[in-house]
Formats: sequence, C-alpha cells, structure tokens
Amino acid sequence: MRPSRRAVRTLFAAWAVTAAWAIVPPTVAAADDWSEAKSSGVLCWGGDTEGGGPYIYPDENDPERNIGFEVELLDAVARFLHLRAQFSQAQWDKLPDMLRGKKVPLIANGLEFTAERVDVMDATIPYYVYGLQLLCPKRAGGCTQWSDLKQPRDGKKAKIGVLTGSAAETESRAFCGDACEVVSYDGNTDSMREVETGKLDATVQDTPIAAFYGPRFPQLIAVGEPIAPGYYVMYVRKGETALLHKVNEALVVLTRSGELERICKKYGIWNKQQAELAQIHANARFFGLYSAVAASGGTRADAAGPTAAVPATPTDLAQDPSATTPTAGDATATVAAAGPSKPIADVTQVETSVRKRGWAVVEAYVPILAKSAGMTVVLSVLSFPLAILLGLLVAVGRLYGPRPARWVLGAYVEFIRGTPMMLQLYFIFFFLPEIGVNIDPFTTAIMGLAINYSAYESEIYRAGLQSVPPGQMEAALSLGMSRPQALRRIVVPQAVRMVIPPVVSDFIALFKDTSVCSVVTIVELTKRFTVLSQSTQATVELMALTAILYLLMSYPLSIAARRIEKRLGVGQHLSV
Repeated sequence: MRPSRRAVRTLFAAWAVTAAWAIVPPTVAAADDWSEAKSSGVLCWGGDTEGGGPYIYPDENDPERNIGFEVELLDAVARFLHLRAQFSQAQWDKLPDMLRGKKVPLIANGLEFTAERVDVMDATIPYYVYGLQLLCPKRAGGCTQWSDLKQPRDGKKAKIGVLTGSAAETESRAFCGDACEVVSYDGNTDSMREVETGKLDATVQDTPIAAFYGPRFPQLIAVGEPIAPGYYVMYVRKGETALLHKVNEALVVLTRSGELERICKKYGIWNKQQAELAQIHANARFFGLYSAVAASGGTRADAAGPTAAVPATPTDLAQDPSATTPTAGDATATVAAAGPSKPIADVTQVETSVRKRGWAVVEAYVPILAKSAGMTVVLSVLSFPLAILLGLLVAVGRLYGPRPARWVLGAYVEFIRGTPMMLQLYFIFFFLPEIGVNIDPFTTAIMGLAINYSAYESEIYRAGLQSVPPGQMEAALSLGMSRPQALRRIVVPQAVRMVIPPVVSDFIALFKDTSVCSVVTIVELTKRFTVLSQSTQATVELMALTAILYLLMSYPLSIAARRIEKRLGVGQHLSV
C-alpha cells in the first residue's frame, strides 16, 4: 500500500528543506580588485605549493610556513603597495580558473607568458626570464644531446618527463613528434626522480627548477645550453587595469632597487638571462598595455591613455619606446624615483642539497600530516551525515513518491553516479561564480561530497526499504498508525539496521575520496603528502606515514561497525 498524498508532501517538504542548504545567494557586484585590496589591506594571490621550489614550498624547519622566491617577491610587491600578501593554495593547472572564478585577484607560480593565456587574462611585465634545460642521467648510455632522444634504444622510444601544461611540455612534444614519447607529471621533481631510477631517459625543466633541485639529484647532468627562453609573469583578470598598473610599478622598482636580484640569488636562480629584465623595465610607459594584444600585435584602448600599438614580445616592448604612450603619471614618477639599477652584494643561498631521511622525516612532518588528517576527518564527519539524510529522502521519494518525482529523483541518482566527483566540485567552485554564486572552498567540499555520496546512499537505502516485508506497513496501519508514522517508526528503522555494513563501507571510502577536494584548494592529507613529497623527495617515508594515518582513521570504523551489527542483530530475522 502507498502512503497518502499528505505523507508524500511531508516527505518532499523535508527533502526540500535539506537540499536548501546548497542554495547560496548571488554575491553582490564588487568594486575593482585594486579598490578591494586597498580596503582590506590584503593582496591575495594564488599558487600551488605542489610545484615545489624555488617558487613556493614548505619550509623544512617549519612545514606550515611557505617560502620561495615568488613568496618573497609577492611579499615585497605587497609592501611596496602598503598591503599584506596572503597566499591561496590551488592546483597549478587550475590557477586561471581561480582568477576567472574571482577566488583571487592575482596568480603567480612560474606562469609563462603565452598567447593563449593573455587571450583570457591580463599579464604584468615579466619578473623572470627562464629557459628550458635538458637533464639526462650520468650513467653510461645516457643522452648527451637532444638528437639522442630521437634514436630508439632496444627497439623502444625514448621517454621525456615534463610538467603538465608547461612550456617544457609544449616544446618537448613539438621536438619529439613520433620519434619519442613525452610523459606528463603534476610535479617538477617527479620526472627528475624517474630519470634517476631509469624509468625515463630525460627530463626537460625550466632553468629555475634545474638550478634549485640540481644538487638533490646528483645522478642528473644538464645537457647543452637552455633553449626556448620565455618570461614568467603574473596574471590579473581582464579589465583590472588599476591593479595591473600597481603591480607593474612595484616590479620595476624592485628590479631597479636590486631587491628582485637579491631574492633570486638567495634561491640560486639568478643568471645572465635576467639582464633582459632591466631592458624590459627601462620603458616605464607601457603599464596596463601588456595584455592579450601583446601576443597579436594589435591595439588596445587603455583606461589611462589613448589607443596604442603594442609589440609582440616584452623585449620588443622595451626596445621600441614609440610603441606605447604614457598611461599612468604616477608610474613614471615612481620609476624615476627608484633611480638606476643598483648592484647588490652576495647573499647567502638557501640550502638545497640536503635531504631529510628516515626518522628525521617522521619528527619533522608528522605534526603537519596529522593536522591535514584532521581536515580529512572534518570533511568526512560533516558531509557524510548530510549524504545519508539526503540519500534516505531520495530513496523514500523514489519508492513512495508520485511518478514525476520518481523519474526526477531517478535521473538525479543516475546523473550524480555517472559523472566524476571532480567535475561536480569543479562546477560548484568554478562555474557557479560565472552566474553570480560564489561559494567558499570548505563549503564547496562539503557540498560536493554530500551530493556525490547521496546518490550512492539512496541506492543502498532503496534496497534496504525494499527488503522490509510489505506486511510490516500493513501491520502498522492496522495498529492505528498513519502512513508517515509507519514509515518513520517501522519501515525506515528496519531498513537502516539492514544497511549498516554498506553504509560504513561508504564512510570509509569517503575518507579517501576527500583527496579529490584538492581541486577546490582544500589541503587535506593526500594533498599535503604530494606537496611535501615534491619539496623534500622523502617519498617513501611520507607515503608510509600517510598510509598509517589513513589506516588509523578507517580501521576503528570497521571495528565499531561490526560491534553495532552484532548489537543490533543485523542479519537475524526481523519482526514487528
């Protein structure tokens, strides 16, 4: 027998109330990013610590503190602007999405100047000139020049490791064609380690990475001179001219004062290529014009000056003063006040050759791994009850709701189960801001996990409800209960007791699936492991510690589930 329409309305009202927490009101249109920064006193910027040094990486003496040449550079830029720099963690390949989704106003993490990027973002003037360095193993038979990589060995193509989405990947694929194989990695040092172990024949790295991590990989050797020079720039959203002007002013002043050189020398990445920066920054009249048109040679109407032709590269921009027109009067004054470039004395470099091993890794990194495990627990404990409640309501609606509702809920379950959780998180975090709904990372993670697992929980509870004999409902009605009371007191409790084992299994799986939340900038246990592994290369020790922490979180749940099953008599004959 089916419940009455009143019971159905009651159930769906409860479902609607539960789902309402996911609805966030659209954000009010905000002022420009520079005004926001001045008002808050904070210059927020995005990057990814998983990339490691020398850009952004955890301090070995204080793993909760990030260091790196870009960290110090952004601190210096913020000080010049009378602001405080604040770092925001994100995945490297998702940094442009962070910018477009209005999560941060500025991104900087070894991001190359490319035509594709300046089509959708505005670029600052360069702050570093990089090249691509080929690294080969020192062992006998290793490559000694680029052309060696096109020669098959033992009938197999040579493999070259590169960073995903980097200029090294683009250049390597163009070089290889069909003659060799390019393998992409999420971290810089992954491919360097794979060359040492023999899984790869070579790796192509940006010169800062090769210089910084070279001492930690003594079995690798730099082959030839760096090729394909390019520029690291920071990016802001399209139209954020005021912020772009201010950051450009800061970069020029930091270059001429010698502060940029001091920072780079501290991390061992200053080289002769950086002399080009002085030429680029010598022309102080192009602030704000360095954008998408710089890649196409087009024109742009700048907010602070008339339309002007823009050369194709930063070098051309510096060498052709007639190509730009004055934009911001205060920019010229600021640069003039900075004076000519100033030489600096030698600085003490950070130590890059020492790797922690064994017990030293445990002592140094257990606290921060445990803290990240705490984030994993919080995400699981908050999201899973919501998933259970939502899943139960969906299951009841599919079994006892009207036909249209059953069809809609069935489509919901199939859609959620048929699409990856990462895509669902991406939709909530990066797409919704496009339509005015901006949700913070923590709430996004809770929502994504709850919604995704609710589909699986609904199927578990639907099976549990169907396993309750129909006579249970009839017996309850004969005792004078209403249908909602019969569902709440008789049918659902029996179904819940039956599904305890699969529900606990899902909860344990949820612990591990929280790792997907790193796509929305959440740093949980797995993300922390990858970040520390990249920066320290103590992969074995960190992997063992991470596995132990996951086991410590999940195994007690299995024991508790078995005790609950025994106490409730799950599997035994159930009666009214």
